[in-house]
This record gives sequence, structure tokens and C-alpha cells, in this order.
Amino acid sequence: MNPLKAGDIRGNWATLLVPVNEDESIDFSRLADEIDLILSMRVDGIYSNGTAGEFYNQTEDEFDRISLLLAEKCGAAGIPFQIGCSHMSPVLSLERIKRTVGLKPGAIQVALPDWYPPASDEIIRFLEVTGAAAAPVGLVLYNPPHAKKRLTPLDFAVISAAGVPVVGCKVAGGDAEWFAAMKRAVPDLSLFVPGHTLATGLRLGAHGAYSNVACLHPGAAQRWYRTMLTDPASASELESRIRQFFRDHITPYITERHYSNQAVDKLLAAIGGWSEVETRLRWPYRSVDPGDVLPLRKTCREILPEFFPQP
Repeated sequence: MNPLKAGDIRGNWATLLVPVNEDESIDFSRLADEIDLILSMRVDGIYSNGTAGEFYNQTEDEFDRISLLLAEKCGAAGIPFQIGCSHMSPVLSLERIKRTVGLKPGAIQVALPDWYPPASDEIIRFLEVTGAAAAPVGLVLYNPPHAKKRLTPLDFAVISAAGVPVVGCKVAGGDAEWFAAMKRAVPDLSLFVPGHTLATGLRLGAHGAYSNVACLHPGAAQRWYRTMLTDPASASELESRIRQFFRDHITPYITERHYSNQAVDKLLAAIGGWSEVETRLRWPYRSVDPGDVLPLRKTCREILPEFFPQP
């Protein structure tokens, strides 16, 4: 596909969650089925190798197989896709970009080097080199809340002034003042926020989500996004219930039981029941007990019936 411009990157993007077998191998058959299911739901786009895709825990051969599989299936279906080339090592991230650009993704996602927080000039150097390797494909900068270097609107203004080819970002978001500051700093950047805040985010100036809500169900998340465009009041009401479910039943897995974000993403997919990904993570991270899924599914169905087939 052609490289995406910032104005092209909008809406509800679903992530790949990598199915892991008991022997720690990746189940590529289940992964292919998962991609087909997401494509059938006609989401705005798909991306690979985010946190939920356990990008940090793949061999380079596995990374290449995942990237090729996504590119082939999305290309055949005509659905935009991005490939995550993040890595804790900037050298390996760069090598992933060089191997990936030939697959013609719409954009390539990268995270900043994470062993030690990079200074502003180091960030620019990293983005200049990775951006040149990705050209003509643009970069989407993934800056999650747990990153050692949390970027501010001023940081994004510095990046923009340096002229590096960043077309979008994935960030935690903020209040109305933060959105206003981002609009002043980078008015043309595609701004993506967490899925469970998307209705509010769109009202304040966001453009979409690389969505944790799509982990729960990509198709339901897509329907919700369309509602944001046609019936904002209904979309906001649904967001309040999504936030309630996350706050009361999902976030405690992270804040109180100390599971990783990726464990929770796979838990959400299991609750939604739309795929066969299961909750298993690769060593050494803990997986949520599959026995937790059915009680949470019952609760979720009561709070968010829109995310489940109606009897």
C-alpha cells in the first residue's frame, strides 16, 4: 500500500495479539485465523508488534514471519496496516525497519530507546536515522506511560521543528489543556489515545486509538467509533460504561495484582471471546488465570451488552 500521511491515520486500529503455545512457541495458524477475523470486522486498520503483540519477546525470525503474514493478508483485503518495529535496542529496531519497509506498510511504529532515558538531541538522532531507513514510509512514535522518557507537547514541538518524518503518535493523552498544547505544538500530527478514552479524546482533538477496547472486541470497537461520528452523545454514554468496567474490573489486575499491560490485553480478548488467542504470555511474564475469564465475561456482558452477540 502507499505510505499513509498524517491525515490518513484515523479511527479504530486493532492490534495483533500473538497466540503462544504451552511450549512457548508462537502458534502461527491461530495468528492467521486471528488476522482473518479482524479483517472481516472491517476495522480502520491493523498494527503488529505493540505491547500486546509482545514485540520485546520475539526472535528476529518470528518478527519477520509475523510482519510478512500481516502484510500479505492486509494487502489482499485492502485494509491499512502498520508494523511495529520497536525494540529495547535501537540497533535492532533499526534493523527491523530496514527489513520491514519492503513490505509496504502504511506506517512503521517505533518506541524510543529504553535502557536509559534519551536526551532531546539523542531522540532527534534516533528519529533521523530510523526515519531515513523507513522512507518513504512515515514513523508513528509509540510513547506509552511506562516509557522511561515521557514526551511532553514541548518535546513533540522540538521533534517537529527538527523535520523528522513522524506522521503520528500513540500516547496516554491528558486533559483539555494537554490537548490544546498538542494542537499548538504539532497541529498536523495524527494523535492516537487509549481506546477507552476515545470518545472524549475525539472531542478534544484526538484522531483515533490503537485500541485496548479493540482487544475486547475489534468489531464492537469499530461500531463504537462510527457512533462517535454520528451520535456523540450515545458514544459518550457508552464510554462512561467502558471506563466503569475497566476501572472496577480490569485496572486492578495492574494496580493491585501487578500483572503487565500485555497480560490485561490478552485477558480482554479472552473476555470478548472473539478469538482463540487465550491469556498465555511468553516467559517470564505472568498470565492471568483462564479461570478468571468467564466470571469477568458475565460482568462485562451486563455492563457492555453492545460487545456481545444478542440472543
